[in-house]
Amino acid sequence: MRLPALIIALSLSASWAPMATAETLPPGQRDGELRQHMNQLQAWDAEQQQWLMPVEFWQQYAARRGGLSWGRGAIYPPYGEVKEHDTFMVETTAGPCLMEFFHGRWRRANDVRRWDTKFTHYAGCPHVFDE
Repeated sequence: MRLPALIIALSLSASWAPMATAETLPPGQRDGELRQHMNQLQAWDAEQQQWLMPVEFWQQYAARRGGLSWGRGAIYPPYGEVKEHDTFMVETTAGPCLMEFFHGRWRRANDVRRWDTKFTHYAGCPHVFDE
């Protein structure tokens, strides 16, 4: 292969190099990653590039999407009025959990967004379908 062709081939292969994905990012840089820090659970907000308390992380996520569609409460909104991707902060006796309406039913936002699996066990999230 001649030198100009080799240079072109090398530059093309470099431009096709894979981009970093959530799976390849170092710890502390994956949106929704949870960590224990000074006896407090914190969630990484990739957009703000900072650690937040989990409920604040949920609030910031909802705010970026226009706010909580249905606010906060212990009673779910009327099913017939809910739209795809609406959000609601359900209040259980164990604490809050951010819910998102997805594919025809309420789901924990973590089940839709695939943040850290520990969110499934945080505050009221393990109990959202019990009450």
